[in-house]
Amino acid sequence: MFSEVHKNLGFGCMRLPMRGGKVEYNQFNKMIDAFIENGFNYFDTAHGYLNGESEIALHDCLVKRYPREKYVLANKLSDSYFNSESDVRPFFESQLKICGVDYFDFYLMHAQNKHNYKQYKRCLAYEQAFELKQEGKVKHVGISFHDTSDVLDAILTEYPQIEFVQIQLNYVDYDDPAVQSRMCLEVCNKHNKPVIVMEPVKGGNLVNLTSDAKRYFDELGSNSSASYAIRFAAGQQGVFMVLSGMSDMAQMNDNISHMKDFKPLDEREMRAVKSVCAVLKGKNIIACTACRYCTAGCPKSISIPDLFACMNTKNIYHDWNADYYYEDVYTKAGGKASACIGCGKCESACPQHLQIRKLLKDVAKEFEK
Repeated sequence: MFSEVHKNLGFGCMRLPMRGGKVEYNQFNKMIDAFIENGFNYFDTAHGYLNGESEIALHDCLVKRYPREKYVLANKLSDSYFNSESDVRPFFESQLKICGVDYFDFYLMHAQNKHNYKQYKRCLAYEQAFELKQEGKVKHVGISFHDTSDVLDAILTEYPQIEFVQIQLNYVDYDDPAVQSRMCLEVCNKHNKPVIVMEPVKGGNLVNLTSDAKRYFDELGSNSSASYAIRFAAGQQGVFMVLSGMSDMAQMNDNISHMKDFKPLDEREMRAVKSVCAVLKGKNIIACTACRYCTAGCPKSISIPDLFACMNTKNIYHDWNADYYYEDVYTKAGGKASACIGCGKCESACPQHLQIRKLLKDVAKEFEK
């Protein structure tokens, strides 16, 4: 499919090991070494990841330490970094410079939806990306996507030159009417577009399962909860790559253990996944993946994902710890849920299509009694 990609696990560089707002290079170096030594070579970043630190860390820990043919590097054109046609190419060139490479193997129009797609169209972003491919500065042009399947179908129809699509897919979202993972996958297959999966463990929500959900996986053996989620995604028709955002060596080693010699889920494992999914959907959990796209434009600087995490903890475990984190950690300097002015910027940026304004009212009711 893409001969330069050696295996079907990609290193998503949005959740790297951090210390003091900077990537912890010693651990990141070790993670990169283990990843490459075990035959994997796909690295995914974007300029906004970790406030710009992701691209810099990849330059220092990957590009400077390995020959170019050893890795496949994917980057993205995000809508917050261009407002006109003339902005696109200079931004792209700045990304090449920061990463220290002459070309990107994969370049994506980032987080496409029906709203920002208009901006990409107006600025001829797709056309410029295809030109960059002709010039050899990009090998493959694709999109990452966060919207309904009909919007995806329209984009792929208008731009058949798109070579691949990156979608959110995990066993909880698979038939979710908002995320529409299965329906988006079917659209990709209809257009014969290879698929990259993001959020296979739903921002970590499918890693640390509650005991009533995890018991179904425990009955299968000693494999991690994450392994079933990632293998579920990797086994879907048309999927050639699953991205995992790894934050430490333990996560790296776990992913290598079940993806180095990948096998799709068998019938018994699939039944367990369905049982776990049923348990999770029976809980009153906010389906936030902590991507933090919502926080960038918040005029009240509300740390929305952290407040939602507090709410989820309270709903699942019913303990005082969530109250402590809400009051003394996440809102001590301001930004309580009740500060929301209802502008809706967060909702337009949310890949999960959450009703954030309503949910913040629920959070305020729970924690600001």
